[in-house]
Amino acid sequence: MTEEFWTDVDRHLIRYGGSFTPEIVVRAEGTRLWTESGRSLLDFTSGQMSSILGHSHPEIVATVRRYVGELDHLFSGMLSRPVVDLARRIVETLPDPLEKVLLLSTGAESNEAALRMARLVTGKFEVVSFSRSWHGMTGAAAAATYSSGRTGYGPATPGNIAIPTPDSYRPDFTHPDGTFDWQRQLDHAFMLVDAQSVGSLAACLVEPILSSGGLIDPPPGYLAALQAKCRERGMLLIVDEAQTGLCRTGAWYAFERDGVVPDILTLSKTLGAGLPLAAVVTSAEIEAIAHERGYLFYTTHVSDPMVAAVGVTVLDVLQRDDMAAVSEKKGTLLRAGLEELREKYAVVGDLRGRGLFQGMELVLDRETKQPSDDLGAAVTRRCMELGLHMNVVQIRGMGGTFRIAPPLTVSEDELAEGVALLDRALGEVMSELGLG
Repeated sequence: MTEEFWTDVDRHLIRYGGSFTPEIVVRAEGTRLWTESGRSLLDFTSGQMSSILGHSHPEIVATVRRYVGELDHLFSGMLSRPVVDLARRIVETLPDPLEKVLLLSTGAESNEAALRMARLVTGKFEVVSFSRSWHGMTGAAAAATYSSGRTGYGPATPGNIAIPTPDSYRPDFTHPDGTFDWQRQLDHAFMLVDAQSVGSLAACLVEPILSSGGLIDPPPGYLAALQAKCRERGMLLIVDEAQTGLCRTGAWYAFERDGVVPDILTLSKTLGAGLPLAAVVTSAEIEAIAHERGYLFYTTHVSDPMVAAVGVTVLDVLQRDDMAAVSEKKGTLLRAGLEELREKYAVVGDLRGRGLFQGMELVLDRETKQPSDDLGAAVTRRCMELGLHMNVVQIRGMGGTFRIAPPLTVSEDELAEGVALLDRALGEVMSELGLG
């Protein structure tokens, strides 16, 4: 039957990215997955960086069971209590003036809606994003995505402009002491933006920590300086917190560190804790202008009640269990374990991230920061063989960077277990490749 399964995979599935994990997963609970062959895997990616409360969380299961038999899906113009309750609850976690919410299904969809709103409100069309961004695979979101997926698809939406990614580990602008001069990089970036713009700058869409770009955490103060650049040009700042929002980084939202408030915030992945739920949040002023100008984003699953009820349950658990503080504490433990690996293995070039959203970049040489795609791929495979599911981001010209994002419900013992498995995988792969 296993052979037949993989034959059907080859025969019937459209391949949509990298190769499929060579396991048939039959069950998921908490921080673990179980395969058809009887193996247990420790999940250090929270599914697709989404299941922040772990798999099959009992309170989410109870909510789904209730609403699938009571109030699942409605005509898009109808409203239900879970939708309005979730909108109010999201706003209660945010600073003023963010108070208007649109509930959708996916991160790409929420970014589409945000960009559409920004263009309508400003009357402009140009969008600025990071050179290693990922905002989704639909039209406008894909046009603002630069980390991969652009080659071969023809012209992107007109008016998209990339600015350099603020990477402190591989800086392109430096102070005399060699440290990253991010202010000079940002000034240069917007000099180029102004040179390319036709005078129609509408928005800047950014992740506060670039995930698919290699877990890049911009330096403190960068996001505030970026917002100032936007204000000078009449642009709206859209912050995409698909992976960083809702306590993942040790704060409710990653943008809080820099003391900024985005004009538009997009949420997804973590909001549904594994189920398809997303949100766009903005100010009453921006929403009023958009409405007056006929804002339209009417979809089949806008304001669906069942997933909205799940979102309320997610917020219930995050607030009750003080998950922002939990993430900060456990993130400190995780970083300590990773620091020990950096001391032990010369191939660990850099550690970065916040809370339970950590990146570990592998290189062949710490001095030259020489990348190796093969090294990251080999460690990923060995982790899987040992029972640890890890995800490595591989961008041409860079080393492999692990995105380490276990559920916030991960235990301290499971964190230690994951680090120990990664330790073993690194040691064995280095030995096999003759890296000492």
